[in-house]
Amino acid sequence: MTAVTQSFLHVVDPAVGESIVRLEPGKRVTLGRAPSNDVVLHDERASRVHAEILFAPGGWVVRDLQSRNGTTVNGIAVISERPLAAGDVICIGLVQITFTDGAPPTGASQAIGPSDTIAGDVPAGAAEWMASITHRRSHSRLLEVISEAAGTAPRVGRAAAELCRLAFALAGADDARGIARLAVDSALQGTAATRGIVLLPARLGDAAVDRVTIDMVAPTASTPDPWPGAIPNAAAATVLLTDEAVLASSDGGLGGAATTIAAPIRSRSRPVGVMHLEVEAGGAATPDDLEFVMAVCDALGVALDNLAAREVLSTRLATAADENERLRRRLGQETHMVGASPALQGIIGQMQRVATTKATVLVRGESGAGKELIARAIHDASDRSSGPFVCLNCAALSETLLESELFGHEKGAFTGATERKIGKFEAAHRGTLMLDEIGEMSPAIQAKFLRVLEGHPFERVGGSGRVQVDVRVVAATNRDLEKAVTAGGFRRDLYFRLKVVEIIVPPLRRRLEDIEPLAAHFLSRFAAETGRKLRGFTPEAVEAMQAYHWPGNIRELRNVIERAVVLSQEELIDVHELSLSHLAVPGDTDNDAVSRLGPFVPTTIEEMERRHVLATLEAVGGNKTKAATILGIERSTLDRKLAKWARV
Repeated sequence: MTAVTQSFLHVVDPAVGESIVRLEPGKRVTLGRAPSNDVVLHDERASRVHAEILFAPGGWVVRDLQSRNGTTVNGIAVISERPLAAGDVICIGLVQITFTDGAPPTGASQAIGPSDTIAGDVPAGAAEWMASITHRRSHSRLLEVISEAAGTAPRVGRAAAELCRLAFALAGADDARGIARLAVDSALQGTAATRGIVLLPARLGDAAVDRVTIDMVAPTASTPDPWPGAIPNAAAATVLLTDEAVLASSDGGLGGAATTIAAPIRSRSRPVGVMHLEVEAGGAATPDDLEFVMAVCDALGVALDNLAAREVLSTRLATAADENERLRRRLGQETHMVGASPALQGIIGQMQRVATTKATVLVRGESGAGKELIARAIHDASDRSSGPFVCLNCAALSETLLESELFGHEKGAFTGATERKIGKFEAAHRGTLMLDEIGEMSPAIQAKFLRVLEGHPFERVGGSGRVQVDVRVVAATNRDLEKAVTAGGFRRDLYFRLKVVEIIVPPLRRRLEDIEPLAAHFLSRFAAETGRKLRGFTPEAVEAMQAYHWPGNIRELRNVIERAVVLSQEELIDVHELSLSHLAVPGDTDNDAVSRLGPFVPTTIEEMERRHVLATLEAVGGNKTKAATILGIERSTLDRKLAKWARV
């Protein structure tokens, strides 16, 4: 029976670092953005459940789960599933997952430390190398407090000057290879060594260190060959095993070199690489050279950590920029005026003309008709679009709280005012302030509000400092302000100051041409958010929406479509899934409903019902289903009434 080789995934996620995942036959591993995955990917290019890795009869395979941006193995896209071999690199966005067999790769945040994994077979030549070591150091005295180091370490002045020069040089380097070359050059300047190399193994901790993959080699600039001769793996194995810098004599089989210095490069207090320096025959290296090289390696480790942090930050900034761009696009979609009715086109024309001015705008219309959307569109089309857009509902607050919200307050102005707070006027400086339900504002606040509209400064509640702001005001209301002025509930001068430009938004029931495109817009939006695959509406559903009176206007239509998307079990939304209400239609802003009623004619309730039902049936062309929906009764009830009236 053939034993199954243990397999692992080495996950390198730029946002969070590295990790190791052990694969177990019979258990699949899912990868994606959702927290429920076995491997959570912190990359916006990944889908919520992006791919999976599972054990098939022929071995481990990776399967793409119809992800949005796809999965690649060694740069080749995975169509359905692909077998995995040791060393294959799976890429999902910026995340790289390496598939390995045998010993787990280490160096990642969840891996076993090098001291636990290297302590197996010692590489060839390592025993002789270890026998040639004359000095060992764990930490350099040169990086201690200078007053202490000066009394114990020679050449402190020159060493400190070289380390200072190196620090400035490392700060300007922007890649790992350049950083390593600067460190090697500095080490050669401060010691008797004649050549040097930096080894950063791609996979530290392999049981056989002499087979380690060299990810980066940084020799001296004058050496044409990256490193003539064999790579010093025995020295690297010893340093990584002990986490100590060593100075070795020529007795350990070092070839033509008289002395060798090898020091660990540490990241987060653990060795991640080795600097190896050699002194030619005839030269001599001292323990002071060892001290200096250790200080250089510590500076190199910090520089590599900073470089990795900058790369992670750059990735996160790029991800944040992508997210901001998506949010801006989504905001643009939400504030996009949908529809083709003449009334809507007239409103858009008014908005375009008024947006380029500083005029105050009064938007009037029923609740839910889209007044805030119009205010946002005016702001976005104006030269204040880069400034804030602030909304406040005047009907939602008491007089005292509304004054505080508008103008701000000082600490201790009233009970609960524990600190200074700026008001909406200050928050909207150089932008737009949208005041909804302006007709609900109390007369006392109306007077202060009028002064601010006239350009005068104001004072915060409980304060004496004068505050001057530059704000454009867009007011909205569903009340008849003319009647409020006549009744004394609204200031006449404020009314005329607000009504510089007036935009009247007709209710949705008077914009029949906009109902179907609005419904399609909301269907597309909510289907994308929920992941539902819906193709549209049945003809009966479209007819019902066209005939419905929409007392809640666009807000009601939006909620009706959202509910239908969530609950629908078919590809097309039908009438019974719309759940239309039976609320009465609110009074229109132009109050023309009374003029359509005509003179009162006394009659019985049953006769009124008969006339109303027959008129409704005639208005919908004899469609009984549609008429029953409008009347708010069952189709069977309508049939019984019609049969009864036919017998009379």
